[in-house]
Amino acid sequence: METSLKRRRLLKAALMGAALPTVVNALSGCRGNSTSARCELLGCALSSDGTFAVVGADRMGQPVFRLPLPARGHGVAAQRREVGTLGVAFARRPGHFMQVFDYQRGVTLSQVAASAERYFYGHGVISDDGQWLYTTEGKRQTSEGVVGVYRLSEHGQVKKVREISGFGIGPHEIALADANTLVVGVGGMHTDGRTVLNIDSMSPALVYIDIDAGEVVERAELANKKLSIRHLMVSDEGYVVTGQQYHGQDNAPLVAIHRRGEPMKMLNATPEQWARFNNYVASIATLNGWVVATSPRGNCYGVWSLDTKKMIGLHPLVDASGASRDGDVINLSSGGGKMVTLDSAHHPDYQMTPVRWDNHWITLV
Repeated sequence: METSLKRRRLLKAALMGAALPTVVNALSGCRGNSTSARCELLGCALSSDGTFAVVGADRMGQPVFRLPLPARGHGVAAQRREVGTLGVAFARRPGHFMQVFDYQRGVTLSQVAASAERYFYGHGVISDDGQWLYTTEGKRQTSEGVVGVYRLSEHGQVKKVREISGFGIGPHEIALADANTLVVGVGGMHTDGRTVLNIDSMSPALVYIDIDAGEVVERAELANKKLSIRHLMVSDEGYVVTGQQYHGQDNAPLVAIHRRGEPMKMLNATPEQWARFNNYVASIATLNGWVVATSPRGNCYGVWSLDTKKMIGLHPLVDASGASRDGDVINLSSGGGKMVTLDSAHHPDYQMTPVRWDNHWITLV
C-alpha cells in the first residue's frame, strides 16, 4: 500500500512541468553559508535527479541549505536554539542511517549506521537540554520495537548508551510527553522490508515510557487493530494527537486524540471524507483548538475542531506532507513544492518553494 518513490516522482514531474528545471537549479544551488537567511524549517526532500537531502529553509519555505543524504530520509529532530544547533535526519524505514548536522552553519557533522541487528524506523526526538537523542528502531528479524538512547556531543558525535524495549513491535514516531516521559506510536506491524507480514494479528498502541526506568507507564489502544498508530504530536496542553495507517479493506477514521488516563477518542468525518485520505495520515499539528492532518497518499489535508471532534475543512494539496506550528500559524509542506500557511482562523495562504518536501518537517524553536 505504500506510495512508491517512482509514483511520487512521476506525479511531481507531471505537476511541475516546464518549471521543473528552475526548481532543481534553485535547490541545488543552496550550500552551507550561501545565504544570510535564518533557518526556521527543517525537512527531508526528494530531488529530480534521484538523490535525497535534508533541507533547511526560512519561514517562507525558501532553502537556506541543502545537505545530501545517502538514501531517502523521513523524519527530523533538532535541539532547541537555547541549548544548541544540532539537527538529525533519519532514514526512511527500514533505515540504515541517521545523519547529524549543524542547522545554523548548514554542515553535516556525522553519520551513524544502523547495526547489523537493527533498523532505524524513521523518527527521533532530542531532550530539552539537548544532550540526549531517542530514536525508534526495530530488531531486524522480528520487528520488536527498540528505543535507542544516544548521548549527543556538542560537536555532533553520537554514542548509544542503552536501549529500551518490551513495548511492542513496529514503533514509528516518538516525542517527549514531558521531560521524563517518551510517547511512542507503536504501529504493531512486523515487516519484511516494507511488506507487512502480520495484518491479521497486528497489535498497535500508543505507549508512554518512563525514560529513567525504561518502563511503560501507560498504554492506550484503538478498538480496530488494523489501524496502525504511526504518527503523532504532543500539544502545548499535553494531549497527544495520533495519525493512523489503515490496513483494512474499506475506510476508517484515521485521527485520534489521547489524554493521559483516558481512552483514545477518534476525530469524526464522513466516510466519503475519510476515503479522501487513502488510508494514510502523515503529519499533524494543532493550534487554537483545532487540528490539521496531512495525507500525501490522499493529496489533501483535513482540519478538525477539538471541541466538537468534527471535521471543519477538507482541502486539496498534492502530496500533502509536513505540518508544524510556528507561533500563531501552521505551515504545511508538499512534495509538489507548495507551502500552505494557515492562520489562527485556518485561512490558507499559498506559495511555491523550490523544494520537493518529503512527509515531515519541523519548525525550529
